[in-house]
Amino acid sequence: MADSIAEVMSETVHTVAPETTLREAARIMRDEDVGDVVVTDSGRIRGVLTDRDIVVRCVADEGDPDRVTVGQVCSAEVVTVPRQSSLRDAVHAMRTSSVRRLPVVDGPEVVGIVTMGDLARTIDEDSALADVSAAPPNR
Repeated sequence: MADSIAEVMSETVHTVAPETTLREAARIMRDEDVGDVVVTDSGRIRGVLTDRDIVVRCVADEGDPDRVTVGQVCSAEVVTVPRQSSLRDAVHAMRTSSVRRLPVVDGPEVVGIVTMGDLARTIDEDSALADVSAAPPNR
């Protein structure tokens, strides 16, 4: 089993600027087959936007995804973990902050992202969450 978050994280992080429209962000999520993008401004993390944020904070309120920006609806209180963190540290951060995704940082730079599914597949590959996370997406 992996020991550090660096062994589990995805090194591909999709970032967008706060002024990016939700439609643009949604297209990135669709095209890259991810459920989130990290919002950055001048190289610093400003938030995380998930597919659920788009639905709950814009579409459900009859917002216009061509006019509403990522910066207006993203989760601004971002919990991160350093690259050298242990899996236990990541699980603790997710649990105490009630988040499903953690950007992984090296100083101020985002170097990866780890999801609850990534951790489930690593810690208990026989869990239902691991199975669901490993399955191909519904299309």
